[in-house]
Amino acid sequence: TSLLLMAGIVVAVGLCRRLTRRQLRSHPRLCTFLLEMFSTFQICACTNELCLLGSTEPKPHTGLTLTYGFTVLHGLTLPGSTCNPCGTLQPMWGGGTSVKMGGLKIGAQFVAAVLARVFMHLLWRLEMAEPHFGALSQGCGNPMQTTETQAFCIELLFSVVFQLTVLRVESINPKYRVHLIALLITMLVYAGGNLTGAIFNPALAFSLHPNCFYDKFWSYSLVYWIAPSLGKFSIFYVF
Repeated sequence: TSLLLMAGIVVAVGLCRRLTRRQLRSHPRLCTFLLEMFSTFQICACTNELCLLGSTEPKPHTGLTLTYGFTVLHGLTLPGSTCNPCGTLQPMWGGGTSVKMGGLKIGAQFVAAVLARVFMHLLWRLEMAEPHFGALSQGCGNPMQTTETQAFCIELLFSVVFQLTVLRVESINPKYRVHLIALLITMLVYAGGNLTGAIFNPALAFSLHPNCFYDKFWSYSLVYWIAPSLGKFSIFYVF
């Protein structure tokens, strides 16, 4: 049921993106906002559901396989979308995107993060699948299973590794590049998922753990917002 739910989300987002391109060609800013919002919504909604399947036996093979599979799916179905505020900073910093357009995309990403969380909560209330039972009573999932300093360093390091890899594989055929990036993300989740969640995406982190940001805003913003952004900027300065 969970897999069918995520597949339905991917299909619905694909239809929305196609309709947006056809109907809003004469409104480029609105079109850009909606495309980025729909794309980020797909990633956030599917990842919220995947988090519930992380404890499915056999562990961690099922969770890692689903992570790899859906990362490839996102890469193939969401071309041209960043879905990560840190990734949006790169063209802004290099002058390829205006500050206004970059801010529009980042705003769309966080709007999608909130909408995805609300949407998944509504579905979980229906308890269509076994993992949905009790999902709403979890509150803050407390993804940080280590000290704040170590969590900051892990998210910073993972962001650097991810952004550096993305830069190095830009010249590779997109059909193969998406598998390399998916493999990297799966490896990072395996390496640090039990410590910080290995998110390195501020919008996705806010969608997965909003209650944690409410309870400990500064700690979680430092680890899941500032650390990935610093990792991105360090790549700018070095390369």
